Amino acid sequence: MPSGLVALFDDISVIARAAAASIDDVGIAAGKAGTKAAGVVIDDAAVTPSYVTGLSPARELPIIGKIALGSLSNKLLILLPGALILSEFLPSAIIWLLMLGGAFLCYEGAEKVMEKLGGERHGETLEDVIEDPVEFEKQRVAGAIRTDLILSAEIMAITLSEVAAETLLVRAGVLAVVGVAITVLVYGAVGLIVKMDDVGLHLAEKSSAFAQATGRMLLRAMPVLLTGLAGIGTVAMLWVGGGIVLHGVHEVGIHGLPHFVHGIEHAVHEATGSLGGVLGWLTYAGLSALLGLVLGFVIAIVLHKVLKVGAH
Repeated sequence: MPSGLVALFDDISVIARAAAASIDDVGIAAGKAGTKAAGVVIDDAAVTPSYVTGLSPARELPIIGKIALGSLSNKLLILLPGALILSEFLPSAIIWLLMLGGAFLCYEGAEKVMEKLGGERHGETLEDVIEDPVEFEKQRVAGAIRTDLILSAEIMAITLSEVAAETLLVRAGVLAVVGVAITVLVYGAVGLIVKMDDVGLHLAEKSSAFAQATGRMLLRAMPVLLTGLAGIGTVAMLWVGGGIVLHGVHEVGIHGLPHFVHGIEHAVHEATGSLGGVLGWLTYAGLSALLGLVLGFVIAIVLHKVLKVGAH
């Protein structure tokens, strides 16, 4: 019996050491993957405030909370198991699903541009008379969660690519850690951004002259910032969507357009000296956004003019 207990304790210690090593692996890999996904995180943070811009201040945080919960569901209940299953049994399908999501982002971004330029609106917007505020809020939350699904899929795909050689358990742990951490980061930051006007109002009512000046500055700046973020969010949709499609067509063997874009990026990089890294990146991002705008415009025309989807 004692020998059996000793053997059992030995087995437990081995399992515990293996679990500890796995946790270390998860932490290290999650840090690397999170860094790689930083660009998409910025896009996600820029897109989200547009869904609460212009709505009642009392509903801003509840709406962001709903979107955050939807984002967690996207990552943990849909994308995490889906990514693991595809990575095990059909890894070649991942790139096609990413391109489909990228095309959707291009469509959403292009439609916003078309509406700003005077094109036909599809669905209720803040410029319309809102007949049912509760239903309108539901539509906004659903639209935000739908867009988040695409951005989250890109984050999870980047994460998965960083841990492709790891065990299934480590891959699952890394995807979960990155998914939760990025959701908290993005929606925590968005919550702070959209409530800064309330902070400004609070400071403006203080007795300190410095606090009052700071509060007034925030009150003047926040409407401009939120409007600007809405525009950045649209550009981000086009940039990320176009970039996903550009990367995807290269991965499936269509190299002409990706090589052309990377060639321009490299030429700008080489011609601009110490600023080459930044300007080269901006060139690639701009060309990706332009591709996204053209692709999104084509998709919107086909959907609304040919197939009559969403037509009034």
